[in-house]
Amino acid sequence: MEKKWSRTENLIGADALKKLEDSNVLVFGIGGVGSYTIEALVRSGLGSITIVDKDVVDETNINRQLIATQHTIGREKTEVMKERILSINPNCKVKTSTIFYLPENAEAIDFKTYDYVVDAVDIITAKMDIIQRAKENGVPVISCMGTGNKLDPTMLEVSDLSKTSICPLAKVIRYELKKRGITNVKVVYSKERSPHTDIVGSISFVPSVAGLIIAGEVVKDLIKEVKGL
Repeated sequence: MEKKWSRTENLIGADALKKLEDSNVLVFGIGGVGSYTIEALVRSGLGSITIVDKDVVDETNINRQLIATQHTIGREKTEVMKERILSINPNCKVKTSTIFYLPENAEAIDFKTYDYVVDAVDIITAKMDIIQRAKENGVPVISCMGTGNKLDPTMLEVSDLSKTSICPLAKVIRYELKKRGITNVKVVYSKERSPHTDIVGSISFVPSVAGLIIAGEVVKDLIKEVKGL
């Protein structure tokens, strides 16, 4: 065992740590949610990860995105995130896909080769397609609902999409997936009521917490058979 994973092994055990090392996770979106999800997964000992995002780091990302600094503005998010991953764990197998994921280019991603899928994107059509394709390929998926205009991270919770309330984005996704016959979708969402405004604001400590919660769910699900959870 490498020394950097000693505290993790103390908590979950050698077999579970090996399970994480052998697992491959696909993450869509390297924003305020996705960047923290990726960070936590890598620091948990995940062995392989594919990150998907078309954007470059913008100055407006600095208030909430892990990889956004004065030194990374203008660089591709996938490139910056890969560098950070490898600076944490040089042995992690990292693949990048610098595409704006939509149903039209979905064939660029082979879902069935992954052990888990994380949806941390904002576009509704992309979210629905990611969830649908993960389900069709029998791959566990977790999707993040809206974190914009939220100020209380303690209002975030994990739920089945069918049981969500208050969140406008969850309502839309729930309705559209129901029409497609898709059920049993794990999500992270907030019960905090947002102000009625067309202007979307954000802050550092809500999307980041959502991202960490997602990472925790992924890790727990991946190791549950080993741990007997």
